[in-house]
Amino acid sequence: MAPTVTHIQTIERALRAGAPHELLGTLRAGFVQHFGATGVDLLVADYSSTVLQPVTDLPHKDRPLAVQATPEGRAFISQEPYGKHLSEDGAIELHLPVTVRGDRLGILTVRLPEDRCTPEAVEEMTGLAEVLGHEIVVAERDTDLYLQARRSQRLTLAAEMQWQLLPARSCARQEYAIGGQLEPAYDIHGDNFDWSTTADTLTLTVTNGMGEGIHASLLTNLAVNALRNARRAGIGIADQAALADQAIYAQYQGAQYVSTLLLFFEIATGRVQVVDAGSPQLWRQRDRSVERVAFEAQHPLGMFDETLYEAQEFQALPGDRLVFVSDGVYGALSGAGEAYEDRALARAIQAVSFLPAAAVPGAMLEELRAYREADPDDDALVVCLDWFGRSTAPSQ
Repeated sequence: MAPTVTHIQTIERALRAGAPHELLGTLRAGFVQHFGATGVDLLVADYSSTVLQPVTDLPHKDRPLAVQATPEGRAFISQEPYGKHLSEDGAIELHLPVTVRGDRLGILTVRLPEDRCTPEAVEEMTGLAEVLGHEIVVAERDTDLYLQARRSQRLTLAAEMQWQLLPARSCARQEYAIGGQLEPAYDIHGDNFDWSTTADTLTLTVTNGMGEGIHASLLTNLAVNALRNARRAGIGIADQAALADQAIYAQYQGAQYVSTLLLFFEIATGRVQVVDAGSPQLWRQRDRSVERVAFEAQHPLGMFDETLYEAQEFQALPGDRLVFVSDGVYGALSGAGEAYEDRALARAIQAVSFLPAAAVPGAMLEELRAYREADPDDDALVVCLDWFGRSTAPSQ
């Protein structure tokens, strides 16, 4: 008999009541009992989003799976359930996205008899995979299990601090979708991004702290938290920049500073306020055209005491793709010494037009690695924002 709503609610309650490190075991027991599953495994995307790592206790012995060219990776990229027959016993191996509000955490793999893999069961298990994702986000407050599983190699201390500072790697709602990626993922220093949304607004910041290693990470941590503190006080982005500028200058007296791009979106209209305080760039793809959107440059945060900032404006239209890049991207040099910005960056943005926002940063950074033909000398950051808008947005 097909699982009932009561069965689904039973599994959800068990997940919420279970210990943080036992989520997979709790879910597995529910799937065995109610869906006839013969195996349930959880894989999470690593920090570079190139492999899916099995969630097991230390030391990790199971082999990671590539995102590209694997059934699990297919489900991860498409964000759709994907199943295949297992020839040895005729069972179905079903790969389900584990995603929380657009943030792609990993894949839940379920093996079950073919006669139990009905459309209704797939829909219910897909919903439970999403519930699992929400519970993982909560559980990470109390256990390192899932964070440890994400790493295919050891993170530097600076990278650990930077990744913990992020809101997520992607998010989505009806009006927009965002994806971001930092490279080198296991040795990132000063690049970072942040966002916050309300019913009517979206605030997005892209930061690039100067320096290397732990010094750059500490600087960026101060900048991001100063901006958050000001944002949560309910003030505009120009004053957010000014208060963060004061906090950084008070600590470093102008010897260290942070290049920052701050944006405040009115979701109903697509009107955007911008403070350009440094090196991050914004590129816009509108229809088939790709161009850099330039603003009046203002001083980086912390360079001078009590700097005053002014917000500029532009209009985001439904269908726009906004791509934010740090100097480690647009300034990267090819083997022939040509900067990536000169010709290749616009082509790279056009080449990934078919990808969703969450997949764009990784694809662009992969192309960048091939372009520069060497290990990076600088951090590289890409953030992609697809703007869908609301039906009431003005047509311009």
